[in-house]
Formats: sequence, structure tokens, C-alpha cells
Amino acid sequence: MAEQYLRSVERTLAVLRAFTPEQPEMTLTEVAQASGLDRAGARRILLTLVHLGYVRHDERHFALTPQVLEFGHAYLSSRSLPQIAEPHLRRLTRELREMTALAVLDGAEICYVAQVPSPKLLSVTIPVGTRFPAHATSMGKVLLAAMPPELLEVRLRAAELKPLTPHTVTTREGLLADLAEIRKQGFAISDSELEEGLRGVAAPVRDADGKVVAAVNVSLDAHRASEEGVRREIVPLLVTTAARIEADLRLKPGGHQG
Repeated sequence: MAEQYLRSVERTLAVLRAFTPEQPEMTLTEVAQASGLDRAGARRILLTLVHLGYVRHDERHFALTPQVLEFGHAYLSSRSLPQIAEPHLRRLTRELREMTALAVLDGAEICYVAQVPSPKLLSVTIPVGTRFPAHATSMGKVLLAAMPPELLEVRLRAAELKPLTPHTVTTREGLLADLAEIRKQGFAISDSELEEGLRGVAAPVRDADGKVVAAVNVSLDAHRASEEGVRREIVPLLVTTAARIEADLRLKPGGHQG
């Protein structure tokens, strides 16, 4: 590999990486210092990037142009929604040490399209492709809550709200009340509705058009975390994860599930 290695490519990438959210505009001297290059080398690379349209230059400062997003577009356009979501789910699982998942709505059920197991020794793994009744899950309720009222009405008329535990909401009125609250607060918490002792927390994931296309979820032992603790500690991280997935979806051409 050593003989195939191009130092010029390494130096060019060092210049591009020198620009950060904290320093989006820099002088030649600042770019040279941040990239570890001498001024002459940094200047040649910057002027080449200016000529190619990836960097703009005023009297003293250099800055990246939106054209650098071409690289991200090419990468993201080749990936599906689960592939885009997975690194964000992994990050959330590392932070919480709990199982995380992504699901979509299919009829009256949710279907798991991505999941990251908890690193805990005795943890439950739910395989991709697993289906559960939407009315009994936090992700299902998030997805139902996002539906237009007329479509939701049709969906509920066709759905059988079976009790999976004594805590499952099985009346149309009760479910509609839950969905109204979820719309208001922007997330869902489901306690022991799918399985005794299991608490699910979910938030919506929207595409570039603002349409809810999936839900992201954390599964918890209901006995180890109070609902107040979940709202305070888990929900903000979950909502942030959904926002990160949405940001990547906005970069994907069309912004829709692949």
C-alpha cells in the first residue's frame, strides 16, 4: 500500500477537514496551522479547491462551498433508511446501554427494519422483520399519531385491538386519547402494553418533506426506570437521535426510504 499512497490526497483532505462549525472561515495561516501544512502547500491546495468550486475566497478568508455536499449526496443516495439510521442507533445504544430500533408501519402492524441489541449480557434481541400490533407499541402509536385523521379512521376500523397484557389499550376511545397526547408531546411511552415489564419509548422520524416515515425506539426494563426518569433522561436523547437521522435523510436525494 505504501507505494500507492498519495501524500497530495492526504494533504488535500487535511485542508478540507480544517474547516469546522467553530471555524467555518479561516485565513491562509489558520488553515495551514489547522492542517499541519506550510503556508505555501496550504495555499496551492486552497487555490486549486477554489478553482474547482469546493472553496470560496474573499480578501482574507477561505470557506467551504455547498459543492462539498456532492460527496455526502453520493454516499447517502446509495443507502436505505435502515442503513442511514443504524449508526445513530448504535450511538444511542452506547450511550444508554439499551436496545434501540427503527420500525415502519405496515397495515395494523409495525415492522422492525433496524435494531441494535443492548450490550448487557441478559438482553432481549428482536430480529429485523419482526412484527407487532401497532396499537400495543410505542413506535406503533407514534406512527399512528402521525396519520391524517381520515386515514387513521379507516385504519382503526379495520384493526382488532387485541389485549396482549392487562395494560394494553383496547378501546378506540382510549387509543385516540393516547394518540392525541403523543401528537402534543412529540413522543410516546408505552408501559407493559406489549409485554409485562417492558417499557417502550419512541419518537417519529420525518423525511425531507416533513412526513413521518418511521419511528425510533428504546426498550427498557420498566422496573429499572421511572416514567419521570425516562422523560427526563431518555426522551431528549431519543429525540436528538431522530433529528440526526432526519438530517441525514435531508441530504439523501428525495429524502425518502430506500
